[in-house]
Amino acid sequence: MTLKFTLSLGAGLLALGLATAQAQEPLKIGVVSVLTGPAAALGQQVRDGFQLAVDQNGGKLGGVPVQITIIDDELKPDVAVGKVRSFVEGGKVDFVVGPVFSNILGAIAKPVLDSGAILISPNAGPSTMAGKACHQNFFVTSYQNDQVHEVLGKYAQDQNYKKAYIIAPNYQAGKDSLAGFKRYFKGEVLDEVYVPLTSLDFSAELAKIASAKPDVVFAFLPGGLGVNFVKQWSQAGLTGKVPFLSAFTVDESTLPAQQDAAVGMFGGMTWAPNMDNPQTKKFVTAYEAAYKIVPGSYAQQAFDAAQLIDSAVKAAGGTGDKDKLRAAIKKADFTSLRGNFKFNTNGYPIQDFYLVKVAKRPDGKFQTEIAQKVFSDYADPHAKDCALK
Repeated sequence: MTLKFTLSLGAGLLALGLATAQAQEPLKIGVVSVLTGPAAALGQQVRDGFQLAVDQNGGKLGGVPVQITIIDDELKPDVAVGKVRSFVEGGKVDFVVGPVFSNILGAIAKPVLDSGAILISPNAGPSTMAGKACHQNFFVTSYQNDQVHEVLGKYAQDQNYKKAYIIAPNYQAGKDSLAGFKRYFKGEVLDEVYVPLTSLDFSAELAKIASAKPDVVFAFLPGGLGVNFVKQWSQAGLTGKVPFLSAFTVDESTLPAQQDAAVGMFGGMTWAPNMDNPQTKKFVTAYEAAYKIVPGSYAQQAFDAAQLIDSAVKAAGGTGDKDKLRAAIKKADFTSLRGNFKFNTNGYPIQDFYLVKVAKRPDGKFQTEIAQKVFSDYADPHAKDCALK
């Protein structure tokens, strides 16, 4: 009896030891972001926002140590696919977080989802993956691309503007943006212009705007495009002459370069650094202390992505049971920096949207600030086409 008991006890302790070791195997997470070229400022905020959340959790998410691999997609779909495929095929991957741009998301989605990993986008939210192509392992902590631009379309309509000039890059998010603006703006679109994603000279477009004399200009020109457009807008003498509405053309990633030229310009977003809640105040203070710049939506949404993973892994007791993990993700049981947040059936958020305005802070730094709420608990229009329940 004693021998059997000893052997049984030894086996039990060994099993417990193995279980404990397995439980402490690190979460394997790939963060895909653009870290080279004119759009690198956006990608750095995604990387740093996610890392800040992990750091604040003592290097763990859901109580489990985290192993993060940073993947620079270089804003090149073929490069992104090669790097991501190598990462997900190289071993057990729990999550892939990223990217910034929708064309990169469209390229990496299949290899990531085919691998069984859960893909969480902290920024890109294309219409193509919100409807019929929705996937049970795909979640978004930002918005559906159309929605931010719909904020400006509704504002333009509410201001009774009659004629608009609209401009965006020629890729999926650009098409979503102008479709979103037009969904609410019922006036005349004088010109709908698509420019290459690498455009830096907008003299021809600015000359057309001056000649067309629109009541309002709407521009979706992220990163380096926005920096150059706003500077050239000011140089062309258009500041104060034509109302300027934007999404991602003036935000915390571009304002350090645009500075006073962007003050007073409007954008649309789900959050701003001056949002009046305790979690935002703590986040902004910590981010500025760590990275010496004002965080924008890219950092905020990546921070929330990490919090989402933390809450889900904790609730599911790890990542071994994918059904349980997905169910925990869908509950979104975490305190978002933006406040109200829940997932729709397609894995995209239902949330509030605001008109934001660029301001110069007393310390000389620039940020967007909440001007007014435009939509409450707003769901994207493509969810109805998603078969998930």
